[in-house]
Amino acid sequence: MLLLLLGIVLLHIAGLVLLFVSTIVSVWISGETSTSDLWQNCSTISVGSHCDPGSAGEWIQAVQALMILSIIFSCISLLLFFCQLFTLQKGGRFFLTGTFQILASLFVMSGAIIYTVMSPQWVPDTEAFGYSYILAWVAFPLALISGLIYVILRKRE
Repeated sequence: MLLLLLGIVLLHIAGLVLLFVSTIVSVWISGETSTSDLWQNCSTISVGSHCDPGSAGEWIQAVQALMILSIIFSCISLLLFFCQLFTLQKGGRFFLTGTFQILASLFVMSGAIIYTVMSPQWVPDTEAFGYSYILAWVAFPLALISGLIYVILRKRE
């Protein structure tokens, strides 16, 4: 049972790290001379690099909010898991923890979908999605799987 709990916590922390990295690192879109993310657009020129604040469109603000919400809900879920681990009665399920984690996964999925649909409007064809964007998509199934495991999991003594 201890190994199962350790595995679940490690899965949760792995998803949380991916959420942090994908939200913070500035490589959602990358090209030969530029990168952009949720917060800023950077380009490399012959004398150095230049960064401008990200787009002020409503869709990018929605993606920013959804990614931040996914991090917050995933952190709350991890704290709830540890609280419920010590306060839940024998045989109880971790429904609250699982609900918060599933919501976190839905937030990151929604943010990535909005970014996928709306980014072709302002991204040139020469640029491609970067690793932060891919990490956001990898974080979605990790968060969903850990949320479902929390819902199924029963507390044993």
